[in-house]
Amino acid sequence: MNVKDPEMNAPQTPAPAPAPAKSGPPVPLLVVGALLLTAGIVLGGRMWWRSQHLVETDNAFVAGRLHPVATRVAGVITEMRMQDNALVKAGDVLLRLDPADASVQVERLKAQIAQSDAAIATATAQAAQAKAQVAGVQAQVSQAESVLARAELDAKRSQTLFGAELRATSKQELDANLAARDVARADLAARKASLAAAQQAVAAADSARQSAAAQKAATQAQLQDAQNQLGYVEVRAAVDGRIGKRTAEVGQRVQPGQQLAAVVEPEVWVVANFKETQLERMKPGQKVHVKLDAFPGQELEAHVDSFSPASGASFALLPPDNATGNFTKIVQRVPVKLVFEAESLKRLGEAASRIVPGLSAVVEVVVAE
Repeated sequence: MNVKDPEMNAPQTPAPAPAPAKSGPPVPLLVVGALLLTAGIVLGGRMWWRSQHLVETDNAFVAGRLHPVATRVAGVITEMRMQDNALVKAGDVLLRLDPADASVQVERLKAQIAQSDAAIATATAQAAQAKAQVAGVQAQVSQAESVLARAELDAKRSQTLFGAELRATSKQELDANLAARDVARADLAARKASLAAAQQAVAAADSARQSAAAQKAATQAQLQDAQNQLGYVEVRAAVDGRIGKRTAEVGQRVQPGQQLAAVVEPEVWVVANFKETQLERMKPGQKVHVKLDAFPGQELEAHVDSFSPASGASFALLPPDNATGNFTKIVQRVPVKLVFEAESLKRLGEAASRIVPGLSAVVEVVVAE
């Protein structure tokens, strides 16, 4: 007996037809495309906004005042008081040189001044003595003039009497009066010669005194210079700041003008080299955003202080000569000084002291609010 499977006798139902495929890209691709389009619009809008409101450059560096420490005299360093990176105040002694040579020079010039004083005193005494002699000789000249006047009268009277008809005087008396007159004349001439000699002695003594005084003045000037040189053995700080680039050591012999260290002032600013095509909308007082490579993630505030009077190439050691035939036009850069805002530096606290000359910076000048 054949037994049939009930499932085989069941009616067969047809299989459902497959769903038709949807046309167009899938939803995830549309979302990605929309996001990319939105990002592009936002990025383009941001770039357009920055181009309209900001002028930026990464060719910027922190600058400051560096004062060289140098000696004005030659000598050997006997004492060193400045330490690397240490704070100093204006007037602090940084180092001392051996004062022996300068001290010897001062004493030698003081001795020369003493000699000049003695020469002045001697010349003054000689001048006084010569003036006294002049006074005495002048009295003698006056006396001789009186004697001569009397002798002239006696001789004239004798000549008159001897030439008269009565012969009121003798030839012997006439000759005596004439001889007395000649003697008086000779004596007066001698007295006058002595007076001239005495006057010349006075002039010579005065000249010697003036020469000694001039020599003393010259020596005093040399002494002042030597005392200054003695004072220069102490090298002092010119300003407040920190010591940097110290190359001097105790026992080292230094020469005038040789740089031994540098004092860096705490005040700093930023020098940004902008392209000449970026200067049109910039002006002093505009707000500036400064980002230092040394402080990533922090933004400091500053303002435009001033513009350089010439491009950087004009101040170069070898400025380009554009008058030559081989000329290539290059966009020039102009240094612009940017000064930090005090409140912005205060927010950094102690870290602000680590903003030193030479640090790299990126700056953005707000040219339109």
